[in-house]
Amino acid sequence: MTPPAPPASVPASMGTITTSVPSRLDRLPWSRWHWMIVIGLGTVWILDGLEVTTVGNIASRLSEDGSGLSISSAQVTGVAAALYVAGACAGALFFGWLTDRYGRKKLFMVTLVVYLAATAMTALSFDAWWFFTFRFLTGFGIGGEYAAINSAIDELIPAKFRGRVDLIINGSYWLGAVGGALLSIVMLNTDIFPKDVGWRLTFALGVVLGLVVLLVRRHVPESPRWQFIHGRGEDADELVSSVERDIEREKGRPLPRAEGEITIEQRKSIGFGLIAQTVFRRYPKRAVLGLSLFIGQAFLYNAITFGFGAILTTFYDVPSGGTGYYFAVIAAGNFVGPLLLGKLFDTVGRKVMISSTYLLSGVLLFGTAWLFGQGSLNAATLTACWCVVLFFASAGASSAYLTVSEIFPMETRAMAIAFFYALGTAAGGISGPLVFADLTSSGVVGDTVLAFQIGAALMCAAGLVAAILAVKAEGRSLEDIAAPLSTTSSGTSQKTA
Repeated sequence: MTPPAPPASVPASMGTITTSVPSRLDRLPWSRWHWMIVIGLGTVWILDGLEVTTVGNIASRLSEDGSGLSISSAQVTGVAAALYVAGACAGALFFGWLTDRYGRKKLFMVTLVVYLAATAMTALSFDAWWFFTFRFLTGFGIGGEYAAINSAIDELIPAKFRGRVDLIINGSYWLGAVGGALLSIVMLNTDIFPKDVGWRLTFALGVVLGLVVLLVRRHVPESPRWQFIHGRGEDADELVSSVERDIEREKGRPLPRAEGEITIEQRKSIGFGLIAQTVFRRYPKRAVLGLSLFIGQAFLYNAITFGFGAILTTFYDVPSGGTGYYFAVIAAGNFVGPLLLGKLFDTVGRKVMISSTYLLSGVLLFGTAWLFGQGSLNAATLTACWCVVLFFASAGASSAYLTVSEIFPMETRAMAIAFFYALGTAAGGISGPLVFADLTSSGVVGDTVLAFQIGAALMCAAGLVAAILAVKAEGRSLEDIAAPLSTTSSGTSQKTA
């Protein structure tokens, strides 16, 4: 029988503790417990993909007479999309701060409730201002999800699996996009649903699916890493011990002894000043890396996805009810990328994979822009080109969330995700829809080529930054990549994988 892992010695009040919780979590084999985390936390990206894609595909229907809304297609893909992203940025910052202060579990429950309530109210929209308001609030909830969930995932998943799991979970957004694209085909069919009913039922279905996720998520635990830093070391030790016992029963063998401890000063919260100082003074190169990755992927995706329906209908006479088929194809390509490439981020390494996926997608989008400008593409071949571009871009974009989640200290993790998501997405996700909606719907070939080129150039630039500054985080514990701010002078003796 294997000796028990060293327990965390935790006082009831705040103080100094020495704990082996991180090394115990990182040495766990993959188990049913980890699948529960993936399903409970990762499935919300499917809802996000369903939500965003559905709105893009029903834009033409919402603008038609009889839809129940007095709104134009450009307002849906431009103003409403920008407000959704603005809400996501605000929500990420607000809930990110709360997540680091009050814990991952409380906030990933709250943010999902906010998202569900706002989505339900969107389905009841009777005027443009109502639609705009609840698109903002829906984004507000989903932005909080990004901060709370990515921090929880990376703190609960073992180091050797962290890269691929994070990428696949973030990439699952595109499973929802496939569903949203196909769902819009049904909902836009006036032989099945009236014009003013189908799009409302689409949002309502998202609420129903979200309630199922909420039920599953109740069983996902708090992050033990957050617990032992915030004065709940005993709870962290009990949780990890319970997981260890369950996994030993599942595998039918004892777990190997965990090696390595960390000594930290427990604290209730971290101020904004210390967070900013940590990110920009202690890790300035990592800050540049995170910002570059987020801006690059935000502009590339806005260059392609916002107004994709307008491109197909304007240049290739694809009927508005048929654009969902094309988007379903490129959405599938987006999911396959992280699915097939994810493991390489843990084996080949972060630096090589992040830089290569960004550079490849940028170069391929430049090629697509040239072919489009030459008139060499039709609706099918343009979609095929997008699929290839996004196969690599999706893995790269998902790695942006992975990167900022693991390269900064634990006390700042949720805020770091929120900050870089907000800045990068504000740059590419608010200005992007407003700029690209005009470029892609103008009917001028050169305008659409320019939209593609902007996204491609920023993606290539981010790839070059990653080639220089990316951190070799594969297989390493989070505490080794960036020591907690609460670490005492004795530091850590955590062994890395």
